[in-house]
Amino acid sequence: MKIFPTQYSTLSPSALNGFVSEHYGLGQTSCKYLLRGVSDTYLIKSRQEKFILKVYREMHRSLDEIKAEVELLNILKGNGAKVSYPLKDLHGQQIQEFVAAEGMRYGVLFSFAPGKVYYDFTDEQLRIIGREMGFNHNITSDLDLSYDRNSYTIESTIHRPLKVFKPAFEDFTEGYDYLVDISERVIRKLESFNAASFGYGYCHYDYLPKNFHFDEHDNLTVFDYDFCGKGYLVNDLMTFQVHYFFHTVIKGMKKEDADAAFQTAVSGYRELRNISEEELEAIPYLGIMFWNFYLAFQYENFDDFSNTYFGAAHLKKWIGWVKDWEKLYCNF
Repeated sequence: MKIFPTQYSTLSPSALNGFVSEHYGLGQTSCKYLLRGVSDTYLIKSRQEKFILKVYREMHRSLDEIKAEVELLNILKGNGAKVSYPLKDLHGQQIQEFVAAEGMRYGVLFSFAPGKVYYDFTDEQLRIIGREMGFNHNITSDLDLSYDRNSYTIESTIHRPLKVFKPAFEDFTEGYDYLVDISERVIRKLESFNAASFGYGYCHYDYLPKNFHFDEHDNLTVFDYDFCGKGYLVNDLMTFQVHYFFHTVIKGMKKEDADAAFQTAVSGYRELRNISEEELEAIPYLGIMFWNFYLAFQYENFDDFSNTYFGAAHLKKWIGWVKDWEKLYCNF
């Protein structure tokens, strides 16, 4: 019987459990499907350890892009960065192949980040977040990987997204017009900065608390480099500020308290790496580019990604967030 063309399958946890146990020599293990998101994520447990298995989808990451992510994490780990890193199987391979219904899919087994996600941080934890980010940027600045990753430019975060998600605003044209207008203002604002002096290299581009753990001794481990790419390194501080933006507009945190917390992380960053005041001034405008990029990702990957929330209500909420961001941080 001919198999009907498939766009996105879910690989069996039971079959993956057997594969991982055999190929990595882990003995008796269990495998639990955690979530379907940017990639499929599984929790592997042996008698002694936990691991994370990520199975990528071709529409999101090509093999070369996966190789670049693996290479970057190997470099970070090799230089002492506290990151979740790819593991080698018994044959020294770090990328696995799975012949799925839709074709070849690739998987990587990662070390488990000890600890848990926190959303409210002590001053010491904020300093650690900044220090570790600065430490990692000292490694990734001016680095050239063997394989290409996305670059976060005006083209990829403004021009292309505006084209991608335009059809979604067919019944909400005023929302789209607002994004066009503010994006044009962002471009003009960025032209006023000496951006050539900004730190540049590979950034995480999703430095939100969901992507790092603290253990009971305040040891930090960063993970999920799925969106890592080349760009201004201050983008990582920008994405961390998105956390405090949501704390302010949703949880009711006072802006002055949120700003003070963010500045504590910046101070930690400056303990290990310099960052100019002008780079920090650019954060609000890089943030608009971040909002554009992720809305385009959500729209473009709607049928591969479990974002069933995408629709008219989500678009209006999204425009509201961008307007709140502008009001809180931008000075055009």
